[in-house]
Amino acid sequence: MKKDIEKKKKKGIGLALSGGGYRAALFHLGSLWRLNELGILKKIDEITSVSGGSILAAYVGLNWKNLKFQKDVAENFEELIVKPFRKFCSISIDIKCGALGMLSPFHHPSNLLISQYKKLLYGKDKLSDLPYDSQGPRFTFYATSLQTGASVRFAKPYMADYHLGMIMNPDLDMATVVAASSAFPSPFCPVKLRLDPSLWKETEGADLHDNKKMKSLLLLGDGGIYDNMGLERIWDTYETVMVSDAGRRMKMITDSFLIRVSQIGRALRSFHIAHQQNQAVRRRFLIELAKNNPSHVPVYWGIATEIEGYKDKNKVPTPPLMKDTDETRALKQVRTRLNKFEDSEQKALINWGYALADSAVRTHMTGYKEKMGKLPY
Repeated sequence: MKKDIEKKKKKGIGLALSGGGYRAALFHLGSLWRLNELGILKKIDEITSVSGGSILAAYVGLNWKNLKFQKDVAENFEELIVKPFRKFCSISIDIKCGALGMLSPFHHPSNLLISQYKKLLYGKDKLSDLPYDSQGPRFTFYATSLQTGASVRFAKPYMADYHLGMIMNPDLDMATVVAASSAFPSPFCPVKLRLDPSLWKETEGADLHDNKKMKSLLLLGDGGIYDNMGLERIWDTYETVMVSDAGRRMKMITDSFLIRVSQIGRALRSFHIAHQQNQAVRRRFLIELAKNNPSHVPVYWGIATEIEGYKDKNKVPTPPLMKDTDETRALKQVRTRLNKFEDSEQKALINWGYALADSAVRTHMTGYKEKMGKLPY
């Protein structure tokens, strides 16, 4: 959003979970596992998420009340979160929903995606079932409006598009919110959200608030279309900004045949280049914020990060739990689909997210340097 609709807090911890399908969800699962062991998960004020990150964040949020914290560590995290979520990531849903939806005159792929999320993860749970701010982190989910071109944010207290305004305490199924956040174009885009236009509250800068038609029907796509790291809500709101980034990395093309002969190929390549540059700018901006504000602590780890490059302020390397190898470098090219991930793939991604989060935290946050972890698998 151009201007946040809530008062800036300027303290606490915000965590952003990027998009990237099951790959991202599993990578973030490892990251959250390590943050929990370090006692940080319970201290986080807000978790923002996009696409694959939203699939996991919603599951964690809905189960937050059942996490049993002892000295800031949830002792049942593996049993309550890891095992059921890994089971979900062993089920393919993208081809099933996409193909059946495109062949059926009665069901759009996005509606089938919502049905699968309800069946396999969220049931009838709603945004309102997430914890209050006093009970746990605020969970904020990003989608993108295909009409206004802005991000649309969903949380327990409100949903908002800065062009339209805000709806307080939205009555929305969690499965629908996550489907909108992960509605990668195409076939799952758009997710159609029909709303009572009278529910919208006018906010500062809401230049389309009087457009009843737009407030009645939102056409939503993947949150990553606008911001695949989900950073804007938290990067100037909290002093400590943590980012777990498992987004797509663009491959170099040495054989230009497809680009030369195919208009679709050129269009897709142009989209990927623009998307990569957008994310690169956000990463650089996060670093610049820290340079200009000494109290601002960015803690970034990405699936393409060289783990052996983490060094503290005195240029002293933080001992990593893993080493950079051909196998770890290959993880950044793993598919970002919502299809079955084998046991070995899941363990590799979880371990990598766990190890990178460990190195990032012990390098950039005080009080954690000596708290070595042990890889889950």
